[in-house]
Amino acid sequence: MSKMTHRIDKDSIIQQARKRYDTEQQNLLPTEIVKLPSGGKVYAKDNPLRSGQVEIRYMTAYDEDIMTNVSYVREGIMFDKLLESVIMSDCNVDDIIAADRDAILIQSRILAYGAEYPVTVTDPKTKKELDRIVNLTKLKYKPFTLTPDDNGEFIYKLDGDRDLTIKFSYNIKTTTETGIYDVLKQCIKEVNGKRLQEDIDHFIRYQFLANDAKQFRTYYADNSPGMNFECEFEGEHGGTFTATFPIGIDLFWF
Repeated sequence: MSKMTHRIDKDSIIQQARKRYDTEQQNLLPTEIVKLPSGGKVYAKDNPLRSGQVEIRYMTAYDEDIMTNVSYVREGIMFDKLLESVIMSDCNVDDIIAADRDAILIQSRILAYGAEYPVTVTDPKTKKELDRIVNLTKLKYKPFTLTPDDNGEFIYKLDGDRDLTIKFSYNIKTTTETGIYDVLKQCIKEVNGKRLQEDIDHFIRYQFLANDAKQFRTYYADNSPGMNFECEFEGEHGGTFTATFPIGIDLFWF
């Protein structure tokens, strides 16, 4: 055996030992079960996430570095890295839909720093921005009542005379720059029994009329799993008002 091969084998053994030690130490940390807003229904039957819950461990000081890593922040992947670190369940983090990710991140934040989260909201009467505190434990999940098939997909039938049945999924990846066409390409998995991507693309481009597509997007959004970020706040001069607040990268800055 060459010296190079011997060194590679030795390095591999050391890395495996370190990984095993890291896993053993993480298993000693307290954990919590997080129930997912989707109830697991958006995942295929053979996906561990179909159980509707994941186990996460408490964050440590080491994990805090993830949220302040300049490279991660610049690339917008700090939350992805944190999820990879704290989730103890045997699942693929890339499979987790946005609504379920939000729930896991918020629970991680509560376990790490507590439930009080400072936000800035606008008083609708005075139009002034107000600094307020939200109790994150008070946030509720939106009702999610759709019935999935074994693939974690759902059926939509077009209203009217057109005979059209769509199977769609909530497991999509979007950004603020993702267009309607790209969203539809991701979420539509089948059209009248056809599942080839080229058939779906053809349908979206040449057959899915704008008004029909709008109805579908409305149905998709209205029935999607998620968290309700609407809370009641005290107004500047008394009284209360209801407003939503954003979850930003400062969720873990304390």
